[in-house]
Amino acid sequence: MVSTYLPHPLKIEVVVLDGDFPSNGSSNWTSEEFDSNIVKERTGKRPLLAGDCLTVTLRDGFAPIGEIEFTDNSSWIRSRKFRLGARVAPGSYQGVKIREAITEAFVVKDHRGELYKKHHPPMLQDEVWRLEKIGKDGAFHRKLAADGINTVQDFLKLSVVDRQKLRRILGPGMSEKMWEVTIKHARTCDLGNNHFIFRRPNCTITLNPICQIVHAMIDGNSYSNKELPSIRGYIETLVRQAYVEWNSLEEVAGFPSDSTHLLTQGEPVDQYLNQHQTTVKSFPPLGYSTDHNRYIETGNVPSNAYNNWKITSNHYHGAAVEQGIQYSISESSSDGEITSKSFINGDR
Repeated sequence: MVSTYLPHPLKIEVVVLDGDFPSNGSSNWTSEEFDSNIVKERTGKRPLLAGDCLTVTLRDGFAPIGEIEFTDNSSWIRSRKFRLGARVAPGSYQGVKIREAITEAFVVKDHRGELYKKHHPPMLQDEVWRLEKIGKDGAFHRKLAADGINTVQDFLKLSVVDRQKLRRILGPGMSEKMWEVTIKHARTCDLGNNHFIFRRPNCTITLNPICQIVHAMIDGNSYSNKELPSIRGYIETLVRQAYVEWNSLEEVAGFPSDSTHLLTQGEPVDQYLNQHQTTVKSFPPLGYSTDHNRYIETGNVPSNAYNNWKITSNHYHGAAVEQGIQYSISESSSDGEITSKSFINGDR
C-alpha cells in the first residue's frame, strides 16, 4: 500500500461495521471482507445510521464529517460493538484501488434508560417520578398527579405542610421503608436562592421554595429562631394559607438583606435545640392547643403572646407553665415538641 495524490474529488460512503472486524486485529483485509462485515439495520427498524453526511466528498485527502446518529444500540450483535467505516462509494471511481478506513470499536447505548432515569440530586422542577420508588406512569405517579403533585417541589411542599395527606395520597402501597427512601431522595434537592413572600396586613413571612419558614415579621416584630416556637400554632396557620395561595405569592431572588435565616439549611431542628438548649416561656398564642388539633384564623397575634417572653438559657428539659397551661420541649414526644420540624427551615 502506498500513499498517492488524487487529482479528482472522490465520493465517500460512511457505513457501520461489526466491532469484531477485522479478525485477529489484522490491518490487512480485502474489499470483500470489508463489505461482508457491514452491519445493516434489524428487520423492521430504520436505517442504522442517520444524518446528512453519510455520503461526503473527499478533496485533497480530507472529507468533513458532520453529525451522525445511530438509530439502534449495539447490544444485539455478537461483539456488542460497532465500528464506523469509510469506503469509496461503489460505482463512483474506477482508478487505482483505495483501501477502506475504519474507527476503533465502540459500544452504542440507546436513550430509553435516560428517559426514565432518576436524578441525583433531583431538581425542584423535575417531574415527581424522578424520585426513587415513584415510577413514570406508575400507580404512585398517577395518584400524585390526580392531586396536582406534579413536580419534586410540589411533593416537598406538601410533605412540609401536610405530610399525612401526602401519605394518604400515596396509599398503603407505599410502605414505610419505601417512603423513607423517597423522602430522603427528595430532600437532597437543591433549593436554590429564591424565596416567596406571603403578606397580610399585620404580618409578612418569608418561605423557601418548599414552604418552610425562613423569616417572620408580625405586628412589626421580627421573629428569630429562638422566638418562633412560642407562636407555633399561629405560624402554622400562616404557612398553610401561604401554601393554598402559593401561585400568587411574591417570588424574590436571593434573600432579603434585613432578614436572618431561622435555621441553616440542612441543620435538623433537634440538632439546633441541642446546641442552643433554650426553653421559651410565653402565653400560648390564640388558638394554640397542646394536642395540635386546632388552628387560629389569620389575624393579629394577641399582645400577651409575646410581650412577656422570657428565654432561659442552658435549660433544655423541663416544663414552662403560664396561666395554668403547661407544655415542654422534648425530643422523644412529638406531641410535646414545640418546634415544628417541618415548618421551620431545617428539616432536611
